[in-house]
Amino acid sequence: MSLVRMIARPMLASIFVVQGAQRLRDPEPGIDAAATFSERFGPTLRKRVPQLPTDPKTLVRINAGVQIGAGLALATGRMPRLASLALLGSLLPTTWAGHPFWTIEDPEKRNAQRVQAMKNVGLAGGLMLAAVDTEGKPGLSWRARRAAKDAKRATRTAKREAKLAARATAGQARAGLRSVQHRVTP
Repeated sequence: MSLVRMIARPMLASIFVVQGAQRLRDPEPGIDAAATFSERFGPTLRKRVPQLPTDPKTLVRINAGVQIGAGLALATGRMPRLASLALLGSLLPTTWAGHPFWTIEDPEKRNAQRVQAMKNVGLAGGLMLAAVDTEGKPGLSWRARRAAKDAKRATRTAKREAKLAARATAGQARAGLRSVQHRVTP
């Protein structure tokens, strides 16, 4: 792992670990936002995932657990791409429900919520970069394309070798037939 990754990942993960631990201990400040999210998207999500809890306090604690677990995984470099995706998945509904600046009339409060939302948008950008960071190693799509290219090349080579072998065998068969004909003819 490069020095930049070793420093940047814990920096990016720190807000999630700290906020997640705080919400796990005291979920009350997040309950209103979780209730708003649950009311708006709950029915749609429950159609797809019937086991999804509906209690806002439980939702806040689940979100906190995801943030702590994925934040620690990202900070330590354990499955950083998956951890980044989990954090991104946790951040989007949190931002939508927790910082709805578009609904606030008071300009000062609206600006404060806009700043928080934009901060989360910046974090989302960092998480997206972390989610696609392959640490200089080829990604899965590159590996798949490379495997397909290699298979195509191997197929062409095998086809060419089979043609050459068939020609050689046919040539040997013709030569053998001629020698038999020459021996038989008086």
